Amino acid sequence: MTDSAVATSKRNADVVRRYLRVFETQRVADLAELVAEDVLVHGAGRHVQGRHYPEQSVLPPGLSHCRVQVDDLFAADDRVTVAFTLTYTHDRTGRDLTMTGVKTYRLRDGRIVEFWGETDLYGLLRQAGLVPEQIPAF
Repeated sequence: MTDSAVATSKRNADVVRRYLRVFETQRVADLAELVAEDVLVHGAGRHVQGRHYPEQSVLPPGLSHCRVQVDDLFAADDRVTVAFTLTYTHDRTGRDLTMTGVKTYRLRDGRIVEFWGETDLYGLLRQAGLVPEQIPAF
């Protein structure tokens, strides 16, 4: 990679780290400088557009005190891929619940303009006692 490409990759990785930090700080207003207003979001069988989608995910009902652990991060040019673990406090029980995921972000001019990914929502719901321990066979 050229020095310019390395610098772009590093800058984009820093933007994604700052984006993930918003889940801990809950400062939703910070997303305005990190995420494009018309961001494209792909995941969970949906394809939606608009910054309000990631804004809504910062404050999930019934969960608080999010801690983000970056398990792996790879940045190349305009793409950043992150494997992460989110740990929340379940407001009703006070127990810690974890959710893992992998997301790939595309950035332009220092902002996230599109991302793809999946999180283990089933695992989170299982820990909260809202779905069965075993996934039913189809």
